[in-house]
Amino acid sequence: MSRIGRNPITVPAAVTVSVSDNVVTVTGPQATLSRPLPEGITLSQVGDVLSVERATDETRHRALHGLTRTLVANMVTGVTSGWTKELEIIGVGYRAATSAPAVLDLALGFSHPVQFRAPDGVTFDVPTPTRVVVKGPDKEIVGQVAASIRKLRKPEPYKGKGVRYLGERVARKAGKAAK
Repeated sequence: MSRIGRNPITVPAAVTVSVSDNVVTVTGPQATLSRPLPEGITLSQVGDVLSVERATDETRHRALHGLTRTLVANMVTGVTSGWTKELEIIGVGYRAATSAPAVLDLALGFSHPVQFRAPDGVTFDVPTPTRVVVKGPDKEIVGQVAASIRKLRKPEPYKGKGVRYLGERVARKAGKAAK
C-alpha cells in the first residue's frame, strides 16, 4: 500500500467534501475547488476523516493512489488557508507594483513595462517594490503563475539580476578573466 495514499486526510469543521460522478468538490471559507477522480480511485468519508482507496494493486492504480491523496489534501488546505509563493526581484531599476488585485505591473529592464494579469482566484500582494506575493486557493495555479512571472526575466548567472523565488540560490559564474 502507498505510504502517502494510506494516510487519512483530516477535514476541518468549516470544510465540506462531496463526491459525485467521479468529481470531488471541496468547499471552504475561501473558495470551492473541484477535480475529477482517476478511474479506479475512490474517496470515502467517515466523520471528519477522508480516506483514499484504490481498486487493485496494478501499477497504474498504485501510482495514482498517493497522487490523488495529496491533491485532495492540497484542496482542503487551499480552501481553508490558501497557498502563497513569494518572488524577489533583483536588479537596478527592477520593480513591481499592483494596479488592481489581479494585475501586476513589472519594470524588468525592457524598453516597456510588463503587465501580468492573473487568472481567476489568484491575487498579488507587493509588500515592497522588489517582492511579490502570489496568493490563491489552488496550489497548482499559484505555482504556475509564480513560474510564469519568473520566466519573464530569469535570474542570470553573472550578476544575478532577474526574478527568483524567495530564498532561491542562483549559481554564479566568473566573468571575463583579465590578461
